Amino acid sequence: MLHLLLALGIFGLITSTVYSIMVGAGILHFRRQRPVVDPSFTPPVSLLKPLHGAEPNLAEHLEGFFEQDYPAYEILFSARSSSDAGLHIAREVAARYPSVSARFLTCGAPPFANAKVASLERMAHAARHEILVVSDSDVRVTPKYLREVIAPFADPEVGVVTCPYRGVPSAALPSENRRTSALWAQLEGVGMSVEMTAGVMVANMLEGMQFALGPTMAVRRGCVQEIGGFRVLGQYCADDFLLGNLVAAKGHRVVFSHHAIDHIVLNTGFVDSMRHQVRWSKSTRFSRPKGHFGTSLTFSMPFALLAFVTALLLHLPWVAFAALAWGTLTRMLLAVAVGAVVVQERSLWRTMLLFPLRDLMGFGFWVASYGSREILWRGEEYTLETGGYMRSAQLARTSAEVESGDRESALTTRTI
Repeated sequence: MLHLLLALGIFGLITSTVYSIMVGAGILHFRRQRPVVDPSFTPPVSLLKPLHGAEPNLAEHLEGFFEQDYPAYEILFSARSSSDAGLHIAREVAARYPSVSARFLTCGAPPFANAKVASLERMAHAARHEILVVSDSDVRVTPKYLREVIAPFADPEVGVVTCPYRGVPSAALPSENRRTSALWAQLEGVGMSVEMTAGVMVANMLEGMQFALGPTMAVRRGCVQEIGGFRVLGQYCADDFLLGNLVAAKGHRVVFSHHAIDHIVLNTGFVDSMRHQVRWSKSTRFSRPKGHFGTSLTFSMPFALLAFVTALLLHLPWVAFAALAWGTLTRMLLAVAVGAVVVQERSLWRTMLLFPLRDLMGFGFWVASYGSREILWRGEEYTLETGGYMRSAQLARTSAEVESGDRESALTTRTI
C-alpha cells in the first residue's frame, strides 16, 4: 500500500511539472501576442462601475478611474438605492473631478440572483458609447488603464478584452491580529496572481481566450445585444466567464490584455478568506466541470507531501526529501514566471515563498468544492446547478419540500 501511495505522489509530481512546463509555454505564447498599439485609436468609452456599500478604501480605488489619460470617457455608477454608501462615496470623488462626466443610477431590488447584473443592465441602457468597460469596485488602476484596455478594439473582430490581475492585500487591515490578517490576505492574493493566471495562460495557448475575468471586462455594445443583453447572465455565479464564452461563441475574439491591474483582497479574516476561496472553487466546478476536475493533477505540494511521508515510512529518506524539494521548487519557479512576466508582481519574493503553501491550500479548496452545492454570497444562500446557474437555497428547499409533500399525498391516495 505504501509503495502505491508513493507511486501516486510521484505521478502527481510528474503531472504538475508537465503543467508548469505548459504554463511556461503559455507565457511565451502570451508574450508573442502583444499587439502593436495605435496611439491615435481612442474611441469614446463608457465605464460601468457597479457598487454595493462602502468597501474599504473605495474612494482611493475610484479616484484612479477619474485620472485616466484618455480623451473621451464617461463613468456610470449604479447601486440598488440612492442611499447606498458606496454611491455616496462615488459622488464625493466625482465632485473633485468636474471635467469627467459621471452619472449615478439606481437599479432597485435585483430581479436576478446575481445582483451585479441588475446594475450592469441599468448602466448599459443609459451608456452613451459603443464600448462598455465593466470594472469591479475592488480594483485599482493606473492612468494608462483605458488606453491599454481599449487598444485591441482597433481590430473589428475583437468583441471582448479582459485583463490579468495581481492580488493585493487591502491596506485597511483590522488593528487586531494585523499580522495574521495580512497572511490570509496575502495567501488569497497569491492565488489570484499565480494560480488563476497560470490556468489562463494554458487555456489561452491551447484554445484561445473563450472567457473573461471579472475585474475588467471591456465589450462592444453590439456584442452584448447579440447575446441578449447583460440580463442573460443574471442567474449565473460566474458572469465573467459566461460573458466571454457567449461572445466567443458568436464568432468574436476575446483578447487577454497585457495590462495588469490590482485586485484588492478585502477578505482579511481567516473565515471570510476561506469561504470566499471555496465559493470561487465551487463556481469553477459548475461553470467548467471537466476542466475543474482535471486541475487536481496541476497541484504539486499535496503530491510532494504524500511522496515525502510515504518515502520516509519506507525508509527512503533521499527519495522523501527529493520529492519535497521537487514540488517546492517547481511551485516557486512557476510563481516567479507568472508573477514577473504576466501580472508584474511587485512583491515577487513574497509571492515565490508563499505560493507552495497556497498551492497546498488550493488543493484543499478543490476538494471542498465537491462537498456541497451551496454558496454564501453577500449574505444570501444559493444552490449551484449545471453551468453555474444559481438558485436561492431557500426556494430550492421549499421546492423540495413541496415535491416531497406531493409524493406523499400521491402515495396516500393510491393506498386509499
